[in-house]
Amino acid sequence: MKYMYTLVALISMLMVSGAGLAETTPTLEKIKKSETIYIGYRETEPPMSFLSKDKQPIGYSIDLCSFIVQEVKKELKNPNIAVKYVSVTASNRFESLENNSIDILCGSTTKTLSRTERVDFTQLTFVTGASLLSLKTAKVDGISGLEGKKVAVVKDTTTIDALKNALKKAGSDAKVVTVNSADAGINALIKGDVDAFSSDQIVLMGQMLTHKDAAKFAIADSIFSYEPFALAVRKNDSEFRLFADRVLARIYRGGLISPIYAKWFGGYIKEVPTLLEAMYILNSTPE
Repeated sequence: MKYMYTLVALISMLMVSGAGLAETTPTLEKIKKSETIYIGYRETEPPMSFLSKDKQPIGYSIDLCSFIVQEVKKELKNPNIAVKYVSVTASNRFESLENNSIDILCGSTTKTLSRTERVDFTQLTFVTGASLLSLKTAKVDGISGLEGKKVAVVKDTTTIDALKNALKKAGSDAKVVTVNSADAGINALIKGDVDAFSSDQIVLMGQMLTHKDAAKFAIADSIFSYEPFALAVRKNDSEFRLFADRVLARIYRGGLISPIYAKWFGGYIKEVPTLLEAMYILNSTPE
């Protein structure tokens, strides 16, 4: 009789397991059924992703995702697949993937091992590091220049931990002030509520160039962290992650990344940084 109980228990476990698998729909199948792909993006992270003057999502990461969208349409043999952009924040971007609100996250997201517990990441798309934005009239050149000052940083970002670690290592008494967005950090800086705003250096450059008072700002030359960007996709959907990786690798191998880089960074960084160029080469994975 005990063997019968064991058999029944095993059958029940398999039925439960099978039901769970049936509920897990791969991203490509989800897109095929809905005829829509949902792209998550950040509204205020230029030049990676932000809103244009006519309120359309644009940026370096958006362009990369546009290539992926085109390949999805070819793969599914449906040129009429709709693209819907969903605005996300630093706080809810991964949750939006987990609850199926978006299919891919296209912004300025740093790939980390701890985040990989929640979502999967594509091959790297950019490499940068955290730095400091301040007013030219009171420029903060680096971590050492924050002594006795206040520095704003967007909550739920990798920059917070990097900033706190850098301050601790330097023995600085600077106060870290968390804000909800890059815009909030910039506004706090302009109003004098903080002495600097910290974010990824490339994002700070984008903020400075797109702000109406750009001439007021200065960016520290140094960086104090390593920030490898990637696109994020749902956890355990290796099919879609591989699909996106293939598209990115083709972009890098075929030289399509050059005009994309020039479009978004060429205005203030003419030469591709050595580290970024190496990243493009290393992620040009052959078929």
